[in-house]
Amino acid sequence: MTYNVHIFQVYEKMEGAFFGVLDYAVFAIMLFLSALVGVHFAWFSKKKQNTTSQYLMGGKEMGVFPISMSLIASYISGISLLGLPAEMYVYGTMYWLIIVSEVFVSFTMAYIYIPIFYKLQITSSYEYLGMRFNRKVQTLGSCLFVLKMLLYIPMVIYVPALAFEQVTGINLHIVTPIVCVICIFYTTLGGLSAVVWTDTIQMFVMVAGIVAVLTIGTVNIGFSNVISRNMDTQRIEFNVFTPDLTVRHTVWGVFFGNYFYWLASCSVNQAMVQRCLAMPTIAKARVAVWILAVGIIVLVSLCCYTGLVVFAHFFDCDPLSANLIKKSDQILPYFVMAISQNLPGLPGVFVSGVFSAALSTMSTGLNSMTGVIFQDLIKPNISLHITESQSSFVMKAMVVIIGSICVAMVFIVEKLGALIQAGKSLSGITAGPLLGIFSLGIFFPWANAQGALIGGITGLAVTSALSVFSQAAIAQGKIFYPKKPVSTEGCALSFNVSEPLVELIKPSEMADVFWVLRLSYLYYTLIGTMVVLLVGNIVSYLTGPTDVKTLNKDLLAPFVQKYFYKTIPQVIKPMSDYSYVVFAV
Repeated sequence: MTYNVHIFQVYEKMEGAFFGVLDYAVFAIMLFLSALVGVHFAWFSKKKQNTTSQYLMGGKEMGVFPISMSLIASYISGISLLGLPAEMYVYGTMYWLIIVSEVFVSFTMAYIYIPIFYKLQITSSYEYLGMRFNRKVQTLGSCLFVLKMLLYIPMVIYVPALAFEQVTGINLHIVTPIVCVICIFYTTLGGLSAVVWTDTIQMFVMVAGIVAVLTIGTVNIGFSNVISRNMDTQRIEFNVFTPDLTVRHTVWGVFFGNYFYWLASCSVNQAMVQRCLAMPTIAKARVAVWILAVGIIVLVSLCCYTGLVVFAHFFDCDPLSANLIKKSDQILPYFVMAISQNLPGLPGVFVSGVFSAALSTMSTGLNSMTGVIFQDLIKPNISLHITESQSSFVMKAMVVIIGSICVAMVFIVEKLGALIQAGKSLSGITAGPLLGIFSLGIFFPWANAQGALIGGITGLAVTSALSVFSQAAIAQGKIFYPKKPVSTEGCALSFNVSEPLVELIKPSEMADVFWVLRLSYLYYTLIGTMVVLLVGNIVSYLTGPTDVKTLNKDLLAPFVQKYFYKTIPQVIKPMSDYSYVVFAV
């Protein structure tokens, strides 16, 4: 079918709308400031990054403000900045309800998980697994974390490169090494201190970018039009209560699914725990966690509303249907170029914000992965004595190596579908098993090492199969999720679109796919966690449960300590018994 339209000039401008001098200047300043922070902490700070404690934990003297800003910045990645608006545009607002679960995640994190880690005074959250179970379980947990980050960071790199390509025309494989070199540079030189303070700067750049875009978009379109156009196409909805687990987004799936996903991402994830433990008191750590909750709620809401603004702008000319963009995740950069014709500098602010989100997540991931690999996997398995300066050198070299691996994996990310779903599906492979292993130790005093090990491996196998086969089915077009209606009646040029605009898959074809593979991706972490808890408890029972009388109560959740041990006399196991996993810092 051929659509004849009337304002071809607009599209011509879009074709030539690339970065101007001011845009490049804004972008360059952001990168320069990021690198400058690394230089400062490497050579000009009084506290040199030449000890394990300083490099990984900031000397445990970090303040609430930079830590909380860093937590928010690294959690709201470029995937969120581009993926959330695209999610609202394509599928509607059901996913917006994730902000409700964040409140409960923060409470659980602040009053159950963090107090345990803080009281044990550990460097890596996976040292807990060695204390609670044994070295094998600790190694499994550490490897799962490294696998999770190696799957996630390439997506984080890909996102800003995609946006940059969209607004400049420069191939993403050219800009990818550039952004990674900058990130690796300041992460290597400055350690956690540089990561945290760079995150703080990038946090404000991120907010400035998204606020500028949604404000200008709302002013141009009108708030009432934003709401009415989205209401007319049924995009604004928060009432999908069906118990069908195969429906992509429901109230139950968004709340419970995201609760477990975010709990795994925040409460036991080394990238988050490491920064909470870098503060001098647990009270300050809790304040940072609650600020994180507020920050996530605000930023997620800003990103989601931006998606509504974008649709209101393109309500009569969907760029994806018109073949003006290749993927739905390119819709926001395309929108920015559309509204910035007479606003030089806006594309630069926007791309700087997306890059800031990506840099903060990547730098945190590299720093935390380095700590886990060195502390949990390398140091315990070598007999040579390593000095603090040698340890610092090894960790800096590891940042470079890991960063290079992540760059190479970007080529795989290009083959994935929607960013939000692909990101959570792949991350859910390890998120569920990790949360399950930690929860098994924290909430079930009788659980033993065999249960944790077999449960963790079983959970990993289940979530891996679920994620890989479901993503393959989606890529092959065997699984399709209904999208909200779009229009091309007002597009700005003549183009050909084959009928129909969206090829729907018949219900009979969908039914041919095994129903488990059609489960909403939001349940993957929940499934992984439940598998570990179920298998872990069964195996623990069959192989001989842990003697709860000799178990250190500090390894258990506060309410478990209070109620489970109320009538059981306990022989406290001295902390010296765990010295084989508590490394000097």
